[in-house]
Amino acid sequence: MQEMDVIRAQLFALQDKEYQIFNSRLMPTLPPETVIGVRVPLLRKLAKQLTDTPEAEVFVQDLPHFYYEENALHAFLLEPVRDYGTALAATERFLPYVDNWAVCDSFSPKVFAQHKPELLTAIRRWLSSDQVYTVRYGIGMLMRYYLDDAFRSEYLAWVAAIHSEEYYVNMMRAWYFATALAKQPAAALPWLTEKRLDVWTHNKTIQKAVESYRIPPEQKQALRALRIRSQKLCEERHV
Repeated sequence: MQEMDVIRAQLFALQDKEYQIFNSRLMPTLPPETVIGVRVPLLRKLAKQLTDTPEAEVFVQDLPHFYYEENALHAFLLEPVRDYGTALAATERFLPYVDNWAVCDSFSPKVFAQHKPELLTAIRRWLSSDQVYTVRYGIGMLMRYYLDDAFRSEYLAWVAAIHSEEYYVNMMRAWYFATALAKQPAAALPWLTEKRLDVWTHNKTIQKAVESYRIPPEQKQALRALRIRSQKLCEERHV
């Protein structure tokens, strides 16, 4: 399509070849040849320029995309959509094509913040998906919108109940619990003190919490003492 060619040409006009090498290394799930090398601020600026144009309307309907930057641009074009139903439908249509953590973690339509009760239904659906980055996105939405005034302790159980061998799912689970320790410590801490999480997520949560500037030093010290050592894990497996 002519519109697609025009947008792709705009992306290549913003290419930084040194950044392409650097950025592709951060996304090991992507073939390097699918990364053009456009910095995120420039992608967001282009998305703003394209918002509400006929070219953008054609672009977001043309899935799948080939380049990482096309997916990132698509994600940023969804953010200003004002109607909740339209934004949700467009997000759900796009999620199966998200194939890396960088796009997954970079976007959320702003209108979602105004519809938190309704969004929970979609989040439950995403958490039960068989698509890695759809699950990751669902956890990310719980972390973004439901660890402050909208928090309920059952959301911790939703994330804990996810069983996956996928690194990018489990990293997000650990990130979620580490953030919960900072924002909702009374609810989150028992998941560690009572060792309710699998060992990998338990230890990774502690690691990320200890690295966080939002966790006070005295709590970090207590968290370090909760780490499960591999030798102890081996003994438990043979009981």
